[in-house]
Amino acid sequence: MSKIAKAFEDGKAFIPFLTCGDPDLETTAAAVRAAAENGADLIELGIPFSDPVAEGPVIQNANIRALNGGVTTDLIFDLVRGLRRDVKIPMVFMTYANVVFSRGAEKFISGCAEIGIDGLILPDLPYEEKEEFLPFCRRYGIDLISMIAPTSRDRIAVIAEEAEGFLYIVSSLGVTGERKKIDIDPASMMKTVRENTDIPCAVGFGISTPDQAEKTARFSDGVIAGSAVVRLLEKYGKEAPRYIGEYVRSMKEAVRRV
Repeated sequence: MSKIAKAFEDGKAFIPFLTCGDPDLETTAAAVRAAAENGADLIELGIPFSDPVAEGPVIQNANIRALNGGVTTDLIFDLVRGLRRDVKIPMVFMTYANVVFSRGAEKFISGCAEIGIDGLILPDLPYEEKEEFLPFCRRYGIDLISMIAPTSRDRIAVIAEEAEGFLYIVSSLGVTGERKKIDIDPASMMKTVRENTDIPCAVGFGISTPDQAEKTARFSDGVIAGSAVVRLLEKYGKEAPRYIGEYVRSMKEAVRRV
């Protein structure tokens, strides 16, 4: 079993996302530690990219702030190396294919293994093109995490059957961002997934409140929240880690109620 799959062994998982370097890498490190200390089961670390096509305005702006602040992939690798001295829960990178290509796929993925990253999410990577990265991921023990969206339709079964680590279920059409309600029925996608794999499934895109987290956890193995976390960083800056810890605790308590 992969380390990522083990994150789902003790009940429903809560997975926060944050953009590395927003507002700076020191704050990112403190936010990661606050999340881990307050119940996060796995953490998604966003490597900033100039054209983050899957992201809504909140995370897009975080990418811009981080890049304007001089954040680079090398600095983020150094950040993770430092975090791994005391943060034991799984961590995955979420970024875009060009970020990996610009470094060289094998160099990037072997580097992930060296610093202690457990998985890789590339939202702009079509399922049909994953062979560009999958051999390197398998060589170095990195889970290439697949996403299933409402538009996946007939491909859901195939994607689910070959999934690694966990399956990222996209709950809404469009980009990331907080929503008052989830307009797609991710539970129906879960039914198809469950007919083809028993891999853990976490639902993201649009989930921001404990009430939404609790409802989503009723039919999934985990819940992902990104924009709500990034908004705290935007609002509180260097003081944000304390608020992120409180938020993570409230979301973890919500999914535990299921």
